[in-house]
Amino acid sequence: MELRPITRGAAIRISDRDASRPKGVPRGDELKEKTKALLERLTELQARLYAESKRSLLVVLQGRDTCGKDGTIRRVFDAVNPQGCIVTSFKKPSELELSHDYLWRVHHAVPAKGMIGIFNRSHYEDVLVVRVRGLVPPAVWGKRYQQINDFERMLTENGVTILKFFLHISREEQKERLLSRLEDPAKHWKFNEDDLGERALWRSYTTAYRDALRKCSTPWAPWYIVPADTKKARDYLVAQAVVDTLARMAPRYPKATADALKLKNAID
Repeated sequence: MELRPITRGAAIRISDRDASRPKGVPRGDELKEKTKALLERLTELQARLYAESKRSLLVVLQGRDTCGKDGTIRRVFDAVNPQGCIVTSFKKPSELELSHDYLWRVHHAVPAKGMIGIFNRSHYEDVLVVRVRGLVPPAVWGKRYQQINDFERMLTENGVTILKFFLHISREEQKERLLSRLEDPAKHWKFNEDDLGERALWRSYTTAYRDALRKCSTPWAPWYIVPADTKKARDYLVAQAVVDTLARMAPRYPKATADALKLKNAID
């Protein structure tokens, strides 16, 4: 089983039952071994991308609170060399960021050539929380879907491959994860009372996510819905999609220059 990108006209399935472990994902030792093999392949491909230094990969992670963005980054991208990977977490905009257009801070964080960049939340907050919380009027956020599509097209035309993952959890699973943060002292720091306010807006966020996925999954920057109630299955599916994409990019180690080869015999 592998993830399929959302295509134009496809149904956006993000009900609670769609968050459960999908059929076809291996289990137990088989899942462990296949995930291990994927991460080994990821290590190899990332090394090639970094050495080639001609293109970059941008991975966007979105989802409700407790969906596992941090866990996905930790368990999947632990396989890559930190020198070739940069993670950007988008929090509430600063006063400086608010004095610019909403994509200004995002463009600054796009990975350089040779790098894998990971967005923990992203520019999509400006059609999600901004919309649900009424921070700007519909006449403003309604234009942003096309603006985002144009922005992402520009990036891809300049060597940035984009993968976008919606980590989809059910309402019941979120409840369990929020409670675990209160029950485990080592997780107390993760609990934020604001998360309860966001949870109360579950239906509104569902509508906002559905529109973002439907309007902004494009051939050049596809969205993938990742069933995320089961963490190990989530990580496997994300790793598989990232590895498949890097394999299609087929980065290569650069060949030594003629001048460098001439120096070979000069090395004692």
